[in-house]
Amino acid sequence: MSDAVPAHDHPLFREDYTPEVAHYPVEIPGIRSGSAYYFTTGSGLRYQVLFAKKKNNYLENIVNFSVLNEEFEDEYSETNRGEIYRVIATVVEIIRLYHENHSYSTSYEFSGEFKKGNEGRETSIRTLLYYRKARVILHPSWSIVLEGNKVTVHRKKKV
Repeated sequence: MSDAVPAHDHPLFREDYTPEVAHYPVEIPGIRSGSAYYFTTGSGLRYQVLFAKKKNNYLENIVNFSVLNEEFEDEYSETNRGEIYRVIATVVEIIRLYHENHSYSTSYEFSGEFKKGNEGRETSIRTLLYYRKARVILHPSWSIVLEGNKVTVHRKKKV
């Protein structure tokens, strides 16, 4: 009998993780394995969190987070209305829900857009925010890498 722990027994988040603030209500896909989640903030901003599979490995995911409201010229416009902590808590909840239905996933990749005037930085402020949050909530069976403007969390391999 093997001592190896099955892949789906590795939680993505720490067992003691609890959100600091309540998340917004989440609209989950009609199909459990779906990849598009939505939520609306208290100020009426509607967001989409979309999970895309990497071309070279179906178990690796790219997380795309965008605002859908037409009032913004593009999906990465400045949208801060004082709701950032609840927005982040909601994105974390969506990732948790997605991982429950895709427990064999081996990585999640995030990259944040640059705010106007900060394009010369190596890493965007949003990516640094994602990185700091992931370091706090990630289960020890996962590793985190910040490279350029990309944060990737990987399931650690058993030796």
